Amino acid sequence: MKIAIIGAGYAGMSAAYDFAKAGHKVTIFESEESAGGLARGFKEENWDWTVDRFYHHWFASDAHMLGIIDELGLSDKVLFPRPYTVLLHDEKWYPFDSIKEALLFPGLGWGVNKLRFGLVGLYLRLTNNWQSLEKVTVDTWMRKWAGARVYEQMWEPMLIGKFGKHYKDVPMSWFWARIHARTTKLGTFVGGFQAFADAFSEKLREMGVDIRFSVRVAKILPKPGTTSGEGNQAQKVSVFVESGEEVYDKVLVTTSPSVMSYLVPNLPPEYLGALKKLKHMGAVVLVAALKHQLSEKGYYWFNLPKKEGFPFLALVEHTNYVSSEHFGGEHIVYAGDYLEPGHEHFELSAEELMDQFAESFARINPKFERDWVRKVWVFKAAYAQPVPQVNHSQNIPDIQTPLDGIYFASMSQVYPWDRGTNFAVEIGRRAARLMMDNSK
Repeated sequence: MKIAIIGAGYAGMSAAYDFAKAGHKVTIFESEESAGGLARGFKEENWDWTVDRFYHHWFASDAHMLGIIDELGLSDKVLFPRPYTVLLHDEKWYPFDSIKEALLFPGLGWGVNKLRFGLVGLYLRLTNNWQSLEKVTVDTWMRKWAGARVYEQMWEPMLIGKFGKHYKDVPMSWFWARIHARTTKLGTFVGGFQAFADAFSEKLREMGVDIRFSVRVAKILPKPGTTSGEGNQAQKVSVFVESGEEVYDKVLVTTSPSVMSYLVPNLPPEYLGALKKLKHMGAVVLVAALKHQLSEKGYYWFNLPKKEGFPFLALVEHTNYVSSEHFGGEHIVYAGDYLEPGHEHFELSAEELMDQFAESFARINPKFERDWVRKVWVFKAAYAQPVPQVNHSQNIPDIQTPLDGIYFASMSQVYPWDRGTNFAVEIGRRAARLMMDNSK
């Protein structure tokens, strides 16, 4: 088959890999100048490694991602440093990424609260019945089984930070997936995620995949096919780019639902309606290169409750995870947040955001001064975090659209799992299998 893929993120590249292995002719259209999607990175001249635009890491349980890395022969470049995640209690930071540290965390109190916390965590790790959990919200389930204190101290601030006004609508199945599959071990790639995306895309080119960067697709339309030798009609698909129309046997779109609805205007009303009903949050991430280490204790991930006055969800000191030696001795810090489309932070420059965030940096380290900042960048994405609803499995659009030859695979379809590179690989490969099976 002659196949077009829209998007050179991990879903698109993983699908292309399986198509190319099976002998199909693949073209990837990517509007950006490099591969990686939301996991793309950037690099200063004095850095040896790239820095992600939106912070990423892998979990030791990410079987789909680690599996394809192994198939690509790149496993020797995967690193699993030991970072530390901390929570705030009475203006002090406490490590909270192991059973021992959870038991010592004073924010949960003692006795029954810690017992309930432990039992809830154990249940969610052991059960596989997420379908029953999607019938109830996290807020309702946690208040009943973990208790108000445990929930309000531990999980409610995270939900508010990730989902904003939608946080009480999120089903417990989403939370189950986070606890059930994730590990405290966090992985990265030598050179950063962009180095992996570049290695992946180069492998695809060696396999014959045509990757076209900085090419924007205008629309995708069904095209009447030609009669095959067996007398069957084969529906073709037209992809329109600036240079004109190109015709393919099948097309896989790996964009957001809103972009999909724009690219394929002929989608039937029912499928189009399902796309438009999907909710999501955007993301704004400030990246700062500092002259000095921010967390002197070497903490990596600070969960920041907005009720305590922090203007963003998480502060991540990347160079407490991988050495600052890779970045010319500079200390790389992320200040990241999920926000409703239209939030004022989408309009602010990097310097304006840094001015707003400086006070929070000083709460992490009172010695912090604005002149510690050598340079700042800001990266924004309108589509970054899908927002699931109760009984969300009934709302997910099929990978195979009602239009012959046109398929769709996005972060909004990996539910109950959360968005991330691991499940981008999974849905990309699942879409490829479906498309090849449908051609038999």
